[in-house]
Amino acid sequence: MALDAPVGLPVREAAAFGGLGVVVIGLDLGTSGVKAVAVDSGGVIQAQATTPLAVSRPQPLWSEQDPQDWIAAAEAAICALPEAIRRRTRAIGLSGQMHGATLLDVRDKALRPAILWNDGRSGRECRALEAAAPDLVAITGNRAMPGFTAPKLAWVRAHEPEVFAATRRVLLPKDYVRLWLTGETVSDMSDSAGTLWLDVGRRDWSDVLLAATGLTRDHMPRLVEGSAVSGVLRKPVAETLGLPQVPVAGGGGDNAASAVGVGAVAPGQAFVSVGTSGVIFIADDAFRPNPGRGVHTFCHALPETWHRMSVTLSAASAIDSVARLAGFSSTAEAVANLGDGQPDDPLFAPWLSGERTPHNDPSASGVFVGLTHATTREALVRAALEGVAFALADGFEALGSPQVEALSVVGGGTRIAGLGPLLAAALGRPLVYRDGGETAAALGAARLAWMALEGEVAEPLRRPGQVLRELTPDKELAGRLALRRAVWRRLHPALSQTFQELSP
Repeated sequence: MALDAPVGLPVREAAAFGGLGVVVIGLDLGTSGVKAVAVDSGGVIQAQATTPLAVSRPQPLWSEQDPQDWIAAAEAAICALPEAIRRRTRAIGLSGQMHGATLLDVRDKALRPAILWNDGRSGRECRALEAAAPDLVAITGNRAMPGFTAPKLAWVRAHEPEVFAATRRVLLPKDYVRLWLTGETVSDMSDSAGTLWLDVGRRDWSDVLLAATGLTRDHMPRLVEGSAVSGVLRKPVAETLGLPQVPVAGGGGDNAASAVGVGAVAPGQAFVSVGTSGVIFIADDAFRPNPGRGVHTFCHALPETWHRMSVTLSAASAIDSVARLAGFSSTAEAVANLGDGQPDDPLFAPWLSGERTPHNDPSASGVFVGLTHATTREALVRAALEGVAFALADGFEALGSPQVEALSVVGGGTRIAGLGPLLAAALGRPLVYRDGGETAAALGAARLAWMALEGEVAEPLRRPGQVLRELTPDKELAGRLALRRAVWRRLHPALSQTFQELSP
């Protein structure tokens, strides 16, 4: 697959770096692209670059990427940073899309395309896994869902036995990039908590759960905390990237890294993320599992810290899809002149890749309800924004966290015009937009790199990003949405059987 050229976004000209000190690089392997940011000791992003990625969907419910594309994109993004910055780099931190299954042979070569977090093929394997390991929920704090890594391996074991037999090691996406960078097979606690192989309370692999999928600890990477050193950049890679041989931090799964990036690390601090998927994240100081209604409980990227999380699998990606179906050239064009919604506007359920919280239903699919001859394409896009807001509000309620007073906002979807007021009104909480929110995962990875380098971080790095603006819920809008959401919430119970019948 050919990669597009990286988009470099230097915040300061390279010539201005003569008087600057050292920087670290935060590298975020997302689903739609790899982002590299260079951050100084004051927490200021000095430069950034992004290289796009594509997702392959060869069959219904499938979602895959070629691991070699991650390497090519990571190299391109780092090399797009100004040379003067790269020479001053003293550490690298990693963040990445969670749950992806990267299967390697005895020579650490990928045996097949990686199966991604939003792949829904392993529903049957989830049910079988919970039956085979009755203590799974107690050990992991989570129900088995197709998005997690263990059910993917169970699917490979059943449907591609020759691949499973040849599998010597299983790595998560960012940890495959780490293997290229350092030659080390290592993962961090926050990312590994999303595999269904980790004893999340003990922060260690579970032999019981590994055995349930025919694996052992020998198949797993070594575990470190996100703020610890995981390895050192290999000399050939350092030369290719124009970097010194610097340490690489453990890093974190994208959501835990985003929390570090916006300062959501103390109990009750929370953020809402709008990217390919949508997430509500709440930090905790202890392991407090609540697997009902599809809530996730994972390790945070910092020692002795955990978090709860709700996930809607299609957020900005659902809005993008509706904008395309409605005939707009881009999402930006689609949301530019939407106008106010009408009481008879259609409703939209954004379950284009199935759904996690609160339904845990991989068979769920996208739905428009209430179409008429008078429905306009603008009404379809309004319904998409509203549906994403409703799905995130469902997840927030499932978390059961009335103590959350406000939510920081992260993710590229925050730029979608008109979505913010809907989110604030549906969630019933102020939304806080912070400096660095759009690059929170990469910024968090950089902060973890500083911690690995120095053992602790300076005060500017511990503070949340500067508040750019705060969006408070509009009471009138909240009242209108409440009426529509009451109808919207009846869609899944009414259609769940239909979804199962239509599912491949």
